[in-house]
Amino acid sequence: MKDAWDAHCHGLLYVLSEPGAVPLAEFHDWYDRDHAPARLTVPGIRGGDRYRAIDGVVPTWLAVYPLTLSALDTVQYLALRRRTARERRIVDSLAVLDRRVYAQVSAVAMSAGPAPYLLTVVQRSTDLPELAAWYREEHAPLLAEVPGWRRTSWYRAGSELLAVHELDGPAVFSSPAYRLAVTTPRREAVRRTVTARERRLFIHHRTVEHLG
Repeated sequence: MKDAWDAHCHGLLYVLSEPGAVPLAEFHDWYDRDHAPARLTVPGIRGGDRYRAIDGVVPTWLAVYPLTLSALDTVQYLALRRRTARERRIVDSLAVLDRRVYAQVSAVAMSAGPAPYLLTVVQRSTDLPELAAWYREEHAPLLAEVPGWRRTSWYRAGSELLAVHELDGPAVFSSPAYRLAVTTPRREAVRRTVTARERRLFIHHRTVEHLG
């Protein structure tokens, strides 16, 4: 891995995909019966959930797997990289398969079960420490006060910071508490350091299941 991460720290496998030439029914059958359940057989991958974009942007599909980073170096995980004929055919036909690995920095508030909605924000900054400090010291605590805001977790990979916001629903964006959280002077100062930003909104599709 490029970052000097502690292999035993928590992280997130974050995978965006778009079926492209693969029929949607076959895409879901492969993902739900083969691809995703196989990841849950790897020690250190603690679960998985799939989400569908509702922001009109592609890629449409997101899979997230909380894990211990060392899981990605295990014999079991490396074995999954040897694809079956079906998997090779499907992967080669996908319009997008964007796989990212992030190390967890911190989280605020608690969340039970899969979130009904996810807001994900990836940012690159010329001052990543200040961006992370803003999340920790101001932004995430303010968001925790928004009714329907379940949890904010943030992760790092290289020069990127990924924030994963777990929500009850899009109504949170009309809350006065949310408007307060996104209009502070410190936020405006931090935004001036941001060189790239990717903001996505997803609804829960299904939880990945172990298949016996």
